[in-house]
Amino acid sequence: MLSAIREIGLIPFFKGPVAGFSVQEMTPPEHWFDTSDDLGPWDWKVDVVQSGEIAYGKFIRGGKAAFATVECYAHLMNWRRSLSASEPDPAGRKVLDLMSAQGSVSSKDIRTLLGVRKNAADAVVSRLMWQTRLLIGDIQRVYRGPTLKYSGWQTCTFCAPEALFGAEDGTPVFGGFSPFSAENPLEVGCTPEESLAFLMGRLRAAIPSATDRELRKILD
Repeated sequence: MLSAIREIGLIPFFKGPVAGFSVQEMTPPEHWFDTSDDLGPWDWKVDVVQSGEIAYGKFIRGGKAAFATVECYAHLMNWRRSLSASEPDPAGRKVLDLMSAQGSVSSKDIRTLLGVRKNAADAVVSRLMWQTRLLIGDIQRVYRGPTLKYSGWQTCTFCAPEALFGAEDGTPVFGGFSPFSAENPLEVGCTPEESLAFLMGRLRAAIPSATDRELRKILD
């Protein structure tokens, strides 16, 4: 799975607008819900996220989960944050402020902060992920019972892309882009339109049968 993400650059986890283009569809059916200790892609994603080289979150259209290399995610940030819809609303801003103060946030943190139930908190998180303001920073396996059995249950925390992949000095930039150091892998050095063209080119190379309209459904 990690090799496929590196090669393609950006790929949805689940079936989406382009037939055959997802981790789910690339996985042999017998391994999608694997009953072995590996538990298939649902478990493999933990190691992919913890590799430190892949962005993971619900950052494609419709709040769908996807993986991206840092290079492709940086171009997605550059494109997505140029859109008017990428500006956080008041609830989103509160979450970003809390994250700025403590480095990362959990779902429980967000529910407590906003005084809402899980579904409402999840909606705020999904918006922030689409806006490229938030990513899943870490995933931890949960071991339960007297034998500490792991059956696929996981917990995650969220953080800013800048905190994961940004400036070497670790300075977070929560309100959008500001001058980055030359070593910052999130600095793409081009216009949003050029970033969009770069991503379209990567996707066309991976799925030449897809139309531009289908590809834009992934990126917009």
